[in-house]
Amino acid sequence: MASLPSVSYSITVRLEIDGRASAVSSLTNAVERVGGAVTALDVNSSDRERLRIDVTCAARDTTHAQAIVESLDAIEGVTVHKVSDRTFLMHLGGKIEMRSKVPLRNRDELSMAYTPGVARVCSAIAANPDDARRLTIKRNTVAVVTDGSAVLGLGNIGPEASLPVMEGKAALFKRFADIDAWPIALDTQDTDEIVRAVQLIAPGFGGINLEDISAPRCFEVEARLRELLDIPVFHDDQHGTAIVVLAALKNALRVVGKEIDTVRIAMSGAGAAGTAILKLLLHAGAKDVVVCDIRGAVHRGRDDLDPNLEWIAAHTNPSGYVGDLAGAVRGADVFIGVSAPNVLSGGDVAEMNEDAIIFALANPEPEIDPEIAALHAAVVATGRSDYPNQINNVLVFPGFFRGLLDAQSHRVTSDMMLAAADALASVVTAEELSPHYIIPSVFHHGLSQRVAEAVREVALRDGHAGVREA
Repeated sequence: MASLPSVSYSITVRLEIDGRASAVSSLTNAVERVGGAVTALDVNSSDRERLRIDVTCAARDTTHAQAIVESLDAIEGVTVHKVSDRTFLMHLGGKIEMRSKVPLRNRDELSMAYTPGVARVCSAIAANPDDARRLTIKRNTVAVVTDGSAVLGLGNIGPEASLPVMEGKAALFKRFADIDAWPIALDTQDTDEIVRAVQLIAPGFGGINLEDISAPRCFEVEARLRELLDIPVFHDDQHGTAIVVLAALKNALRVVGKEIDTVRIAMSGAGAAGTAILKLLLHAGAKDVVVCDIRGAVHRGRDDLDPNLEWIAAHTNPSGYVGDLAGAVRGADVFIGVSAPNVLSGGDVAEMNEDAIIFALANPEPEIDPEIAALHAAVVATGRSDYPNQINNVLVFPGFFRGLLDAQSHRVTSDMMLAAADALASVVTAEELSPHYIIPSVFHHGLSQRVAEAVREVALRDGHAGVREA
């Protein structure tokens, strides 16, 4: 699948060129000739004979970016001075910071914010620890915790290399839900050490967002922390993905006029995301699901089942299918992939039921080229931003945690996830719904608030909240 120029590989080239009338157009032609896209062209300075220009271009990857620079440098009369990678510039010094919410302009304000006035607040919390949620950052703060073992598209790159992703997550929390999140990158991949480290830092946070921790370790880490802590623990790679997939599937089924309890679903991928998607689909009423991994269908008779696969075998594949993915897809209504590139062909999709739904979510290369899938399927979704119907966790995790924090919830439940999926799906109105628009934009006004309200209502209804209805 050929990739298009992307802002992710955006560069700005500062160069000098002679002042003739055709000089600027020669720059654009040179970039386009090698497949780049000029997104901005700014004159930095000039005199009668020379222009200094900043040319901003989108490329496909770093090699392509270098080819663009070489094409510009080859123009007669052009001198390239500096090349800046705009993505790296954005990350200089990190993407987040801490700021005081209160002014510290004089001695009085300092005395209230710090010593001696702060001692009174500390004493109040010591007498009633629940007041920490009211009187400290705990009220609105989430820890984004990783061991760097399963960073999307990069794998096990370790804690330091994972920090830019965790910073980005924290920035999204703030942008879309006004939550103060902080990246916590742990220099261990030992389950016991991860659990203990999070347990020790938990008093300073109102929630824990586990991120990019590989399976099967992530299952145990989450389960143990939920037992140990009195604040909600949410593994976004599992449950955030599951919520957005369910919301998108609900709307895709609306498009084709089918119901979740009557369709046959084939899944590719039985890791953390796949298992969470499966469990939420079953909770939402799905009845007929076949899950495949690298060895084919997961079924009761397989001799390589770990505890997670045993659970899948016990709760899926009612017909006892034992073949490969192609056979599982044959006659299915829905395909959901969270696995590997190019595991499905156009011919496979052609053998699905009429009005098939394809969610090919492997990133950056999906299980099938979306354009090929669209030749045979009624609705196609991917994890990519350059195709319609992007399944993106940012649609849900800010609002989900906003609801948890507002309710001062102690837990995360499947009913909260189901409510979040329903809320997310409902943002797309009947008038807006189409095969190419089953999930809203991350910038849709009020999206996070609607998800937050749904989660908060369930927390209050089910007695998991630390606040009560007014």
